Amino acid sequence: MSNVTLKPHYSTVVVGGGQAGLSASYYLGKAGVDHIVFEKKTAAHKWKSERWDAFCLVTPNWQCLLPDHPYDGADPHGFMVRDEIVGYLDRFIDKVKAPVLENTEVTLIERDGSGFRIETSAGVVGADAVILATSLYANPFIPRAAEKLPESILQLHTASYRNPEILPEGEVMVIGSGQSGCQIAEDLHLAGRRVHLVTGNAPRCARLYRGRDVVDWLTDIGQYDITIEHDGMNKKKHDTNHYLTGRDGGRDIDLRKFAQEGMELYGRMETVSGGKMIFRPNLAKNLDEADRVYNSINALIDRHIADRAIDAPPPSVYEPVWVPERETTELDLEAAGVTSVIWATGFTPDWSFVSLPIFDGTGYPVQRRGVTGIPGTYVLGLPWLWTWGSGRFLGMAKDAEYIVDDIVSFIGLNRETRKRVAAG
Repeated sequence: MSNVTLKPHYSTVVVGGGQAGLSASYYLGKAGVDHIVFEKKTAAHKWKSERWDAFCLVTPNWQCLLPDHPYDGADPHGFMVRDEIVGYLDRFIDKVKAPVLENTEVTLIERDGSGFRIETSAGVVGADAVILATSLYANPFIPRAAEKLPESILQLHTASYRNPEILPEGEVMVIGSGQSGCQIAEDLHLAGRRVHLVTGNAPRCARLYRGRDVVDWLTDIGQYDITIEHDGMNKKKHDTNHYLTGRDGGRDIDLRKFAQEGMELYGRMETVSGGKMIFRPNLAKNLDEADRVYNSINALIDRHIADRAIDAPPPSVYEPVWVPERETTELDLEAAGVTSVIWATGFTPDWSFVSLPIFDGTGYPVQRRGVTGIPGTYVLGLPWLWTWGSGRFLGMAKDAEYIVDDIVSFIGLNRETRKRVAAG
């Protein structure tokens, strides 16, 4: 891939060689659009270098529907583990044969007449259109409170965690109860490590309900096709994903059960002071809200089954198996025997190279179905770009195809405009 020869101008430049950028390249190639994909590292590298050993999908394999590349294994209702996911992506890379220039950083995108000027570590090129496919997960985020932790404590972000064996002996503090935080906490818990887990506002979801995987039910209901323009869904793009797991065939993650088994749970972290971690007294609230979402999703499935008279096992409502007797609001980490902290605090996007007025006050690109207000500028691969399926293997093809269709029309119009201007 990296032996692609750089040209002075392309019809379209794609920034990012992950599944989003590769999907865009697939449709650009199919439409005959001259293009190049710039990748700062290597194609799909995050799946290879920023996932822990026991990582697996949380949605069934059949939802892997990259362009012309559906799941090609023998277990459509299973959950691929990291190396299987990498294999699936490598086969997609081989199939697409995208013109990817790897180890090439884009440092500036700016307007240049009716097109764009793109500065990269390999040189400067021009383009009629650009697709920003770098996702929201460019840089691991660790709060400044980490600087106040004792130097004796090892600190890792989830992007660097691999397995329990890389951590020193002692207890482990995991900060964050989203999908990664909960799954890593479980990974450590199953390995016999004593775990402290700081919770947040992440909701949870059942794995199986009334005889089927909840994802199957939600697909039938049409949840993954709900657009961001549906009642109040626009705010969903900033929501934390529901926590559950595909590990060992798939199961719920119930933090209350972990607590019964000895895991220590806390409310949201406020700060670190004097070697102590300070927490909000909102653990009970966090657990209750996660369970409320869990039960509301199941109730949605109940209504679907009742409305269609589907023969299924009886409904149920989750009842807490454990409740906190008290809220711990501070913990001396060294005194508690905590020797490592894992920051499951997410990532931040990097749009610093984009010198185009496409962002809102929060730094999020303003777009509709990937099309921004600056003609010829597109974004791809974001959660809730258009539907709940956007940003996932499930919805990537539809989003990429829509954007490329728009680019084909735009490039045609843009060329005609330039011809008219040149003709006077």
